[in-house]
Amino acid sequence: MEKQNLTISLPKALLKKAKALAAKRETSLNQLIRRTLEEEVGEATGYGKARDRQLRLLDHGLNMGSRGHVSATREELHARR
Repeated sequence: MEKQNLTISLPKALLKKAKALAAKRETSLNQLIRRTLEEEVGEATGYGKARDRQLRLLDHGLNMGSRGHVSATREELHARR
């Protein structure tokens, strides 16, 4: 994977906390930021794919074995026996 450097500006307090968190996890600040971005991008991309898949299912419907024909009326289905 080709990499590219990035310069960002962070509040000093946030940077200090992020460095402490990276040290606690025995990793670098660079790796901590990279993992966080990968998770965010993955979730956003995964959500979009899942949404599209579910919308396609709604468009086509599910095979319930009835081939689109219901042999019972609503009243018959909800009748108490």
